[in-house]
This record gives sequence, C-alpha cells and structure tokens, in this order.
Amino acid sequence: MLRFFYFAFACLLYSIWRAVDLLVQIELTGEYEQTPLITAENTLTLLKKETGIG
Repeated sequence: MLRFFYFAFACLLYSIWRAVDLLVQIELTGEYEQTPLITAENTLTLLKKETGIG
C-alpha cells in the first residue's frame, strides 16, 4: 500500500510540474514547446537558495 502511495504521489508531483511549466512557457513566450523550461535542476537550485539546505 505504501509503494502505491509513493507512486501516486510521484505521478501527482510530475503532473503539477509539467502543468506549471506549461503555464510559465505560455506566459513568457506565448507558445508551448515539449522541452521543459523549468527543469529539475532549476527547481532544486531555487529550493536550496530559499531554504538554505544543501
């Protein structure tokens, strides 16, 4: 049951990440490309700066 929760939670986070990326791309460029503008590296860098962890 716990593995299913982890899987479902990871799918939810991925979907949210892609939706935010889509909205940011449309807002900044007016069009959507399949390659993500917001990468995992960018997100981790931002989190490290904001939280001081890492």
